[in-house]
Amino acid sequence: MSPIIIKTIQFFLSLSLLIVLHELGHFIPAKLFKTRVEKFYLFFDVKFSLFKKKIGETVYGIGWLPLGGYVKIAGMIDESMDTEAMKEEPKEWEFRSKPAWQRLIIMLGGVTVNFILAVIIYIGMAWSYGEEYIPADSLKDGLLVTEKNIGDKLGVQTGDLILAIDGEKIEKFGALPIEIVNGNTMTIQRDGRTFEQEIPVDFIATLLEDEDKIRFLSMRTPFVIREVPEDSQNANIGLQEKDAVIGINGNVVHYQDEIVPILTENKGKKVQLSVLRDGATIPMEAEVSEEGKLGVIVGLSSMEEYQEKGYFKIETVKYSFLESIPAGIDKGVSTLSGYVKQMKKIFNPSTGAYKGVGGFAAIGGLFPDSWNWPAFWSATAFISIILAFMNILPIPALDGGHVMFLLYEIISGRKPSDKFLEYAQMTGFFLLIALLLFANGNDVYKWLFK
Repeated sequence: MSPIIIKTIQFFLSLSLLIVLHELGHFIPAKLFKTRVEKFYLFFDVKFSLFKKKIGETVYGIGWLPLGGYVKIAGMIDESMDTEAMKEEPKEWEFRSKPAWQRLIIMLGGVTVNFILAVIIYIGMAWSYGEEYIPADSLKDGLLVTEKNIGDKLGVQTGDLILAIDGEKIEKFGALPIEIVNGNTMTIQRDGRTFEQEIPVDFIATLLEDEDKIRFLSMRTPFVIREVPEDSQNANIGLQEKDAVIGINGNVVHYQDEIVPILTENKGKKVQLSVLRDGATIPMEAEVSEEGKLGVIVGLSSMEEYQEKGYFKIETVKYSFLESIPAGIDKGVSTLSGYVKQMKKIFNPSTGAYKGVGGFAAIGGLFPDSWNWPAFWSATAFISIILAFMNILPIPALDGGHVMFLLYEIISGRKPSDKFLEYAQMTGFFLLIALLLFANGNDVYKWLFK
């Protein structure tokens, strides 16, 4: 099956699950407070529905426009903009007739469910799969900067250890790139000294110039022979699997990043190698190709081998069911916190982060090319966090806009007029359309020009 089809299936399955549960977050408290719910829809039913069935007082259906979903609650000005019913006298079963605290709970139900769902997924993943990571401070001789221009912009060099971002210790190497993107300062250890380094305000814009290079940090790896192909120019000099090159032309080397520049300088020439095998050092003469290669395949066969040889550690954590609960909550809170930091960057024009805002294509890109349950649930939990945060923003037409007006009513004792709420809903709707066009326009631009 095509990777695009697999991604699309995962995207719609995840989106459908999140929408239905979000709307249930509104539907259930509405019913508990005896508020009539006229419609419950997955996707929008502009002009027609793919499916609908009335059960009791509620029409349940599936629309054709996959931009979200909704519950239509009687006596409420919402995205349906049904203002005719608002001209009549309030009925006891209508939203507007309920106490402000009940209306607030109804409106907060969707984002609450989204966050709780994400936490439940993270709990389930911690319990089922555990966690495996490389401690950031375990890298034997620092990290590798694979893109020098990006490293120079950031002020990081190969061999550095990044100990903390904004004063918070970096525990996991895999979390380093996103922490840098979200952060303002780094604590770096270089050549035995530790110092603070500011992260450039526009560093995100630098990364977005070439998104293929966004993983500009890696682990340093030794030049260990995995295979010598038969057609290699050095097939007959005696190199064997698991030989480690530790010297070239008298230069002591430990890592591939130290060897590559020397080979580049000696293109088309012969070089003297020092090869470590079973604890003994063996001299060899090798030929460097015109491309600056030795003609061998390098690298250890597994991450465990790197750990055995002391290049870094691998931490494996298994959680009991009870232990997975706080682990899942911590993951949910940290993911939300990280996303809030990203949004702050986006709303600061000087960072250039707004260029990275994406729409449906970007969200679909969170899913893997092949079916993978851990990856699917991880992406679903993250999108659920995004939906929770975006929906609570104080923008009319979103849950957060209704919450904002309800809090004003509770604090001031004065309820905004229906006409004001109607105009606010229209303003918010057009703002959301503009944001939607901008985000998906970015996707189209990247597809066409990058």
